[in-house]
Amino acid sequence: MIVSHKYRFIFIKTRKTAGTSLEVFLSSQCGPDDIVTPIEPHVEPHQARNHEGFFNHMQGHAIRTAIGDDCWHSYFRFCVERNPWDKTLSYFHFVNNYRLDGTSTLDEHLNSADFCVDHPAYTEPGEPDRLLVDRVLHYENLDSELGDVFSHLGIPYPGSLGVQAKSEFRTDRRSYREVLDSEQAALIGAAFQQEIKMFNYRY
Repeated sequence: MIVSHKYRFIFIKTRKTAGTSLEVFLSSQCGPDDIVTPIEPHVEPHQARNHEGFFNHMQGHAIRTAIGDDCWHSYFRFCVERNPWDKTLSYFHFVNNYRLDGTSTLDEHLNSADFCVDHPAYTEPGEPDRLLVDRVLHYENLDSELGDVFSHLGIPYPGSLGVQAKSEFRTDRRSYREVLDSEQAALIGAAFQQEIKMFNYRY
């Protein structure tokens, strides 16, 4: 996560939505007094700073408490979300290859109910329909939507982030429609009901 006093924004990091790549890009733009949390594993040239009391996937309501209402309400707040079926496949490959040395199957992963459901990070606790951010960007159209946000914030942007952090964990690049069967798709759909409702995702 990042709190930039230089550009007056708060970036809430969700999982498997190019968040690390976005952090790496933004860390080079942020000022010396900005809050930039560490990432694991480290990716050059990311530089964490001023992060005591903050952590990478800190939820919005916790950030609000830490920085105070004045800063929270006066800064532009944003995050990124992704199609749940594609997101789940990406998360499976990351967990399986980075944490489990490739020992898990997709069915085992889905049956473990370890889903990267992130809406609690950017919605009000107990009120999942109430956004805490000014904008939720769509992973599927990220470069274009980042261009809009960075133009608004005054951040120089060449049109792409220039880094694809952690993408090496997913070696199977087939569409989720080619990988998932109907039962697997239904499990994911049930886990991400709130995101599907909020953003009208379709399998």
